[in-house]
Amino acid sequence: MDTIAIAAIICAVIAIALVIWVVSRQRNTQRLRSRFGPEYDRAVEHTGDRRRAETDLQEREQRIKRLHIRELTGSERERFINEWIRQQSHFIDQPARAVAEADALVSQVMTTRGYPMSDFETQAADISVDHGRVVDTYREAHAIAMRSKAPETTTEELRRAMVCYRELFEDLVGRRVFTSEREEVSR
Repeated sequence: MDTIAIAAIICAVIAIALVIWVVSRQRNTQRLRSRFGPEYDRAVEHTGDRRRAETDLQEREQRIKRLHIRELTGSERERFINEWIRQQSHFIDQPARAVAEADALVSQVMTTRGYPMSDFETQAADISVDHGRVVDTYREAHAIAMRSKAPETTTEELRRAMVCYRELFEDLVGRRVFTSEREEVSR
């Protein structure tokens, strides 16, 4: 074989390898976008670099794989749903208390399922792997809960926190929760 033929083969192999690498990266990006939803964009914005964000998201996936995350049993699910309904009924008279209870109940469900309880950002990162669609609402609810004792926190903000917590709660327990006939009809 002459030198030109060898060089052409080497160039072709390099070009094929490059195409495979690019396609692989694109598929990985699509997979991460699909799995994490809006959390993907948040991670890119937070790191300022798509590759670093994707590495962070993949590290989250690996961390969750090492944990023993499980589904709730039927009796656990029913117990948590009944507790949610009971706590939500407190909202009328004590909205800040209801928000604090919702925060605690969501944490309890997470613990029961096997998510470790640590600082909030780690919790949110862990939840984002399997519940990427609702992690933003979890962050929003938590932020409102943190300032809920302040007198300037409005009832509307507290209501929003309850709605956000309910979205995550329903995702965690795997079932929609209707707290009244009126609400069930309006959905």
